[in-house]
Amino acid sequence: MDLKKLTSTLLSSDSIKGLSGLTGASKGEVSSVLTEALPALLSGANGQAKDSGTAKGFAEALAQHAKDDTGNLAGFLGKVDLGDGAKIIGHLLGSDKDSLTKTVAKKTGVSSSKIGNILSAVAPLLMSLLGQQADADEEKESGVGALLGNLLDNVDVGSLLAGLTSTDTSSSTGTGKKKKKKTAKKDSDSTASGLMGLLGKLLK
Repeated sequence: MDLKKLTSTLLSSDSIKGLSGLTGASKGEVSSVLTEALPALLSGANGQAKDSGTAKGFAEALAQHAKDDTGNLAGFLGKVDLGDGAKIIGHLLGSDKDSLTKTVAKKTGVSSSKIGNILSAVAPLLMSLLGQQADADEEKESGVGALLGNLLDNVDVGSLLAGLTSTDTSSSTGTGKKKKKKTAKKDSDSTASGLMGLLGKLLK
């Protein structure tokens, strides 16, 4: 599986635009929220894939989502059910959902309600992309859940999260918040490019 390709798709201009239209959040808000939250979502997926109590159900869910047509992101996102997305987020993050939301809100200046909608909107797309890439792997005999777990084992998600959230060391101050709001308005492709670079280093 190509995690860099998956992440690039999630943070692409088409994805950001579609998520913005679906949630009512600005493209800058969507981009900044995803950049902060994506490592936690991947870590949550890793946990679901490796836990003996959830691995089978998670693999089945990925296989089902792999059937989705994500070739047209605008069309796919236009049909996303936020309610279903919220359930996926509940499974991926569990009891960490509220703490992640608070952390992302503090770092981005985006409201908790918008963050919840953005995460719920992107969750089905994340599952579809993970499912498709796992399904396309040549080592299918290992099982979708095992393949996903093996993939994410190659990425230090903690370091990825630290790298993303340490870009603005003054975020806890008043000036830091002001700077963060400006950062949130940057073009989504620039955000994707920065994350791709970081993922590239981690995957070497």
